[in-house]
Amino acid sequence: MAMSLQLDPVLKTRVPDIAGLYRLAFKDYGASALWSSAPVPDPTPEDALAITRSLRVEGNRQARRLAEQIERACRAAV
Repeated sequence: MAMSLQLDPVLKTRVPDIAGLYRLAFKDYGASALWSSAPVPDPTPEDALAITRSLRVEGNRQARRLAEQIERACRAAV
């Protein structure tokens, strides 16, 4: 018997929105930490992970925390 894995609707609501976190990063830290990156209109988890290093290196403490949130969200989406 084949079983289909489906994410519980309650768990879905607990997974942060990767695209939303990505857009927040550019809104809050685009000029200071993400100056060398251009935002994409429909970011994938890979796009979101690509900016976390810049957030950590170029950003402040809040930018680092946002990078951690993005990484957790991307791991949860797998």
